[in-house]
Amino acid sequence: MKKTFTVTGLCIPERHYMVDLSDRVKQIVDEYVAPGKYFTINRARQYGKTTTLYMLEEKLKQQYLVINISFEAADDLFCSAQTLAEGLVRTIGTKLRRQGVEESILTEWKKPVSAILPMMDLNEKITDLCQSCDKKVVLMIDEVDRSSDNRLFLSFLGLLRTKYLDQLAGKDTTFWSVILAGVYDIRNLKQKLHPEEETKYNSPWNIAVNFTVDMSFSEKDITSMLKQYEEDWHTGMEIEKVSRILYDYTSGYPFLVSGLCQILAEKLREDSTKQERLAAWSEEAIQNAVSRILKEPNTLFDDMSKKLHDYPKLKEMIYSILFQGKKYAYEAENDRIRIGVMFGFLEERNEAVAVSNRIFETKLYNLFLSEDETDNLIFSAADMEKNQFIRGGFLQMELVLQKFCEYFEDIYADADDKFIEDNGRRIFLIYLKPIINGTGNYYIESRTRNMKRTDVIIDYKGMQFVLEMKIYHGQEYNRRGENQLLEYMDYYRLQKGYLLSFNFNKKKQTGMKQIMVGDRVLVEAVV
Repeated sequence: MKKTFTVTGLCIPERHYMVDLSDRVKQIVDEYVAPGKYFTINRARQYGKTTTLYMLEEKLKQQYLVINISFEAADDLFCSAQTLAEGLVRTIGTKLRRQGVEESILTEWKKPVSAILPMMDLNEKITDLCQSCDKKVVLMIDEVDRSSDNRLFLSFLGLLRTKYLDQLAGKDTTFWSVILAGVYDIRNLKQKLHPEEETKYNSPWNIAVNFTVDMSFSEKDITSMLKQYEEDWHTGMEIEKVSRILYDYTSGYPFLVSGLCQILAEKLREDSTKQERLAAWSEEAIQNAVSRILKEPNTLFDDMSKKLHDYPKLKEMIYSILFQGKKYAYEAENDRIRIGVMFGFLEERNEAVAVSNRIFETKLYNLFLSEDETDNLIFSAADMEKNQFIRGGFLQMELVLQKFCEYFEDIYADADDKFIEDNGRRIFLIYLKPIINGTGNYYIESRTRNMKRTDVIIDYKGMQFVLEMKIYHGQEYNRRGENQLLEYMDYYRLQKGYLLSFNFNKKKQTGMKQIMVGDRVLVEAVV
């Protein structure tokens, strides 16, 4: 039975195509576990945390006694100190038995917990266990933030912290290393607690060291996974090229990489022809897979929508980055930035805040635009006449711009300059969305996005169009923008490029014109 790609649950090397995690697991062991560090693997949703813990456990079991538990369905544990202590004793006891711990140790561990001082009893049990075992004991807890807004959870962290410090001072014996995994960094728990509890948040886990291991997939990682697949399916794909395109769209976000691969792979059967196998992994097929992953519901995007609702200041920052080209210096202690990074939406790029990958960026644009499009006249105009823009399956980009100029002049003739400057790019994207209608994709070239200009890359059935949207600021600035567009045309090997200029000069000449630059054509629309 051949392996498959998966985006749900655990990835098992024997059953799934997956990135080789052995190097990063070894790094975690050497830099964190072997020195006896306590740390938190906090990464965004579906970032491979559970799989990493599984692979880490398999590696550690050779030398350590590993207790790997999860708080995913552990609400009952946190009803009281008694249920927490008894539940942990029962759960850990099961893990110990499965690892063949001596019966005498198990018998001692499973003795009833004191009803009067349950946490103190748990404290002593941990000491006895770690003293009795012939191996160092490592505790791993997945989905730890499911209960991180619970006072009992903070008490449990406080217990582990006290024992750790006492062990350093030679006054106690406890877990050699503790690994907590979840979305929320324990240092950011104040984001989930009531304000009056912030003082309590500050202390329980300040013993944890920063976890800096990169868990995203590099192009090399993706290539290694696709080579496994190619050995089984012999598609003839250009593995390095496909890896680069997948990385360009995802920036190595594990769920997105595996999700796209899963979509691409599902088309093939054992009796697929050589041509079908190659077509399944073509550039056009990848573009279609991106369209599909953006359209279909999944827990990652559901969570994104929820988080934007829960954190309006974060939403406001992302909106201003995307639509207004605002730049924010990257400051890790800024609450909005820290939360955005923690959820995987934002990252640091060239000392500035940026959306972390193209697919997230497009999804965020779509989410924001969907809030405006229902009652938007230009959306309705494009939606009603969208069929005219597709001929023979091809997108007629010049006609798209020509009609945009007409609609824009009709609908926004009385709008003031400030409104257009702040909203021009958003208006065009609202207009574009029903035209490409999920068959095509668009993304913004973030390196050029600023208050004055934005480059949009539009993919439609294997074809690409580069469009520069800009606020007109004189001929010199205009020429620099044209030169930048020509560079992108070179990169994408295009002979024709497109410009959309929002011009507030009273003597401006609106409409369409063509500019020849050598043997290349720039089509400009001015509104």
